[in-house]
Amino acid sequence: MTIKSLGNPYDGDVDLRHGLACNCSDCADDAGHRMKAVSARDQRTRMSTDDMLDRAVESAIVRSMFGHNELSRRSFAKMLGGTTLAAALASVLPIDKVKAAILDEIGTPEKTDLSVGFVPITCATPIIMAEPLGFYQRYGLNVEVVKTAGWAVARDKSLNGEYDASHMLTPMPLAITLGAGSTATPFLMPAVENINGQAIVLHNDHRDKHEDVSTWRGLTFGVPFEYSMHNFLLRYYVAEAGLDPDRDIQIRVVPPPEMVANLRAGNIDGFLSPDPFNQRAVWEEIGFIHILTKDIWEGHPCCAFACSQAFAETYPNTYGNLLKAIIDATQYASDSANRSEIAEAIAPTNYLNQPVPVIEQVLTGRFADGLGNVRDEPNRIDFDPFPWHSMGVWILTQMKRWGYIEGDIDYAAVAEQVYLAADCGKVMADLGLEVPAETYKSHVIMGKTFDPAEPEAYVESFAIRRT
Repeated sequence: MTIKSLGNPYDGDVDLRHGLACNCSDCADDAGHRMKAVSARDQRTRMSTDDMLDRAVESAIVRSMFGHNELSRRSFAKMLGGTTLAAALASVLPIDKVKAAILDEIGTPEKTDLSVGFVPITCATPIIMAEPLGFYQRYGLNVEVVKTAGWAVARDKSLNGEYDASHMLTPMPLAITLGAGSTATPFLMPAVENINGQAIVLHNDHRDKHEDVSTWRGLTFGVPFEYSMHNFLLRYYVAEAGLDPDRDIQIRVVPPPEMVANLRAGNIDGFLSPDPFNQRAVWEEIGFIHILTKDIWEGHPCCAFACSQAFAETYPNTYGNLLKAIIDATQYASDSANRSEIAEAIAPTNYLNQPVPVIEQVLTGRFADGLGNVRDEPNRIDFDPFPWHSMGVWILTQMKRWGYIEGDIDYAAVAEQVYLAADCGKVMADLGLEVPAETYKSHVIMGKTFDPAEPEAYVESFAIRRT
């Protein structure tokens, strides 16, 4: 595994946001400068664990002093020179003591070289941006984030150990643990990545169906995976309009990067998909945004950080530091002031491979909807790591409702086994974030309140269901 984003933080010629493997246009144009920033020793040999931890913490300290603003850091470094900058900072800040304190606090990871899978969507923002913006480095980890074509691949590579951890859809760790769609394997979900952030898009040919969902009978829709909030929210939405999602419409699994192409080709009439593909359909003038999923369920979970129970138990320090890096990145992404910087960091080909304006429209919430409107929806997507047990219970009720799981199920026990609210809460507290006092709460979906204390009655309350 190559060392990612471990360039010299005192060198103004290197952009620390992108790893040496990045082939975006900016990095390709600046390839000579980026290679110069890697020491001869680093080019000849792999860094030792101690070297990597030392460089990672030093880089995090320097970058934090410039507010993670790469332009400011690089300009200042070029003006003073790297040696002078290092000496100047050392004269006012006891960097060696700070490094020692940080490393003592996080504990030495048992395993530092990690592969973490991601599907190229904006829901994965914290997992992706933690590489170019240095959050993994901060906690002594050399993480390679690996672009993955779809969720079945992410699941299978996580199960076979090719990935140490992965970006997953929030229903996936529940399904894997229960053996729904795969061999039953205990999986853990200690952090949610994003809330909201999805939409239903229709092809422009169906503008006449925008106002009346009951006219969707016979249409074909794409969702990214069976065990996804997209599938369960689409099913919920059309069922509330009186349509049976298994009989009155067709639902097909389409990997997110293929959604727009399938819409253009007429293979599907619409989709409930993660961004940036909703906005990309508008950008390419193929489709329009019918509804944001936040208007179905405000604050619904979508994607998450997950790993096997075996990984967490075998490498407890590594697991803890990885979780802390991702939650730290999540809270950084939750600040709207950082969204433009993040859009630039995750746009390159090795990450989302999307135009920066498309990603900015998603992250900032100011966007064209394809119907002639420019909308301001600051909560179009947000980032909140807390894995509410009640959210897990709701997902399990929908898996039961539509026949993905059968028989008796202890909803709360499964949710609490998989959604590690305690682990997340501890890290949030360490980072100075507000931690919810409870792990269960009621949720409102399309005007109806879900009580997590009565899951079976909730399932039976729906006229349209498989059970």
